[in-house]
Amino acid sequence: MSVTINDVAELAGVSIKTVSRVLNGEPHVRPALQQRVMQAAEQLAYTPNQAARRLAGNKSFLIALMYNNPSPSYVAGIQEGAARRCRALGYHLIVEPLEREQDNDPLPVNVMLRTLAPDGVVLIPPLSDDLSLLEQLARFQTPVVRIAGYKDGPGAILATPEREAGRMAVAHFVARGHRRIAMVAPPASHRAAAERLLGYQDAMADARLPVEPDLIVRGRFDVESGQEAAARLLGLDAPPTAIFAANDEMALGVMQAARKRGLRVPEDVSVIGFDDTPSSRSAWPPLTTVRQPLSELGATAVDLIVSGDGVDGLECRFSLIERASVADLRKRRR
Repeated sequence: MSVTINDVAELAGVSIKTVSRVLNGEPHVRPALQQRVMQAAEQLAYTPNQAARRLAGNKSFLIALMYNNPSPSYVAGIQEGAARRCRALGYHLIVEPLEREQDNDPLPVNVMLRTLAPDGVVLIPPLSDDLSLLEQLARFQTPVVRIAGYKDGPGAILATPEREAGRMAVAHFVARGHRRIAMVAPPASHRAAAERLLGYQDAMADARLPVEPDLIVRGRFDVESGQEAAARLLGLDAPPTAIFAANDEMALGVMQAARKRGLRVPEDVSVIGFDDTPSSRSAWPPLTTVRQPLSELGATAVDLIVSGDGVDGLECRFSLIERASVADLRKRRR
């Protein structure tokens, strides 16, 4: 015999209406009631009838995550958090790659919106600031949450402290005696990540260190471009003792390029990445990096779509994860 919403309501000790509100992700349900309902539903292995829910509420119970980001670990981190939160709220996550830089044809997006009619769309950089895409979504009146968005436009923005995080990473080098510090910068099209370059410049100014053009090389957010950038930087007449890469994949490329030149990390060159991806932990030596809460960002974006609440008061914090890829030059000068 199948479990019904009545069974969930009876076990949780609440009304059927309350169960429906919780499972539909409606706002203004007390956390204690939410927890009781979700625990009862899980205990009974209750699965809502999605077809009935769609008919009753004029909803699809689908949320789309759209991306055009060459860093698979970044996408996977946000996707994991969004998928888990969708599952907890009785929704399903659709993951849609979108090659905006190669093809600005609006047809794929229009087809997806018409056929699936998602209840909301989550965008990650650089799509978060793709104004033509945002205009398309606005025409369909689709709620949008823009992770790390910067440009004015439709949708709610989940702001991330990219500049402060970049400054924090470079300040870590400075505090350990490094003075010739380079950066593998992000692609110019990634507006949010471009703030990390500003943070690098801030930290250099704080330490009264010159920002030399030769010490900044742009990458493409992949391992190969990290290798290429490091080859240039480490081939300088006066190579840097430390390199800050704007994501972990490029940082791993830097480490590989250093080893190819017979250099040791961190003894000969120190490296810091950004994102705290699984590969940063499994690298040798383990990579010092900036952790951004990717899973939490994905979950929060889903919450905003389901609840319809604003983003006031939300705070995203980045933290420096210290591992073994940074040498302390102060000890060598004693």
